[in-house]
Amino acid sequence: MLSFVVSRLLQSAAVMLSVAFVCFALFNFAGDPVVNMVGQEATPAERAELREQLGLDDSVPVQFVRFVGNAVRGEFGRSYRLARPVSALIFERMPATLELVLCAALLALSVGIPLGVLTALRRGAASTGAVMTLSLVGVAMPTFVVGILLIYFFSVECRNWLPAIGLGADLCFPSFGRGDTLSVGAWKSGLLTASGLKALVLPAITLSLFQMTLVLRLVRSQMLEVLRTDYVKFARARGLTDRAVHFRHALRNTMLPVITVIGIQIGGLIAFSIITETVFQWPGMGQLFVQSVQFADVPVMAAYLVMVSAIFVVVNFAVDLLYAAIDPRLRVDTARAGGGH
Repeated sequence: MLSFVVSRLLQSAAVMLSVAFVCFALFNFAGDPVVNMVGQEATPAERAELREQLGLDDSVPVQFVRFVGNAVRGEFGRSYRLARPVSALIFERMPATLELVLCAALLALSVGIPLGVLTALRRGAASTGAVMTLSLVGVAMPTFVVGILLIYFFSVECRNWLPAIGLGADLCFPSFGRGDTLSVGAWKSGLLTASGLKALVLPAITLSLFQMTLVLRLVRSQMLEVLRTDYVKFARARGLTDRAVHFRHALRNTMLPVITVIGIQIGGLIAFSIITETVFQWPGMGQLFVQSVQFADVPVMAAYLVMVSAIFVVVNFAVDLLYAAIDPRLRVDTARAGGGH
């Protein structure tokens, strides 16, 4: 198990070094940062002094090593647009994005996995056909279209039809913003207020819909494949109940490949959150990244890429450990490969 963990840590470090190189290239090939920081009216002497302070006169390898060292400490310089430390900007926006991603992931898993199992066990039912048809809509419809439709029906039109059925228009969901937040130490959470939870509903559904349908279809296909295996037939022949066969034998083996895909998709939720945060004006890291692209704010862009990559690597590392804990064969194969026999 130790060799397995070490190998995954080395792979994670290699991925982060590659991401750091890409971000470093952004600093060096996206224009002269001195021009963006001091403007066109600065004298050559002022520009030369700033270049020396930033270390831009050093060689490229020295600059890269310094960039990696600063990134490890969470330092990415100052934003060109806001003139504030990038680490402070990222930390301010991180709670909003992580809470949105967490709720979307929980929603996708809590709905996708049970529906995938049920549609596999009830292949000929009419409800299964309806669920699979709706899942095609979730896969095919772009995220921004889903968000706009949800806003139209549950933020705009509901103000007309809710009073018509005797309910107040205040039950409509907000179309933008995060709602009220409550500070828990340095963390500002919207999960602890009623308006924060209400504002989270539509963005979380929008972000989770594609992942939910993907998990549903993947669990269903894997479940159908496992149910046809010999050991499941043998379990039935031993007289085990359907519940024991389905959930003790079939479901556990179904989840082995699903766990890996789910881990990758959780990282993908952070990438998809850019679109969702833009549609709902959600004050998270994705919206900050979009604004930094519009203004060519390279330090913010680089910090966002590093942070998202780090989260992606950590999530996949955790998934690898969970996979190894569930499937002992992976640990044995890794130990044999490390021992050379």
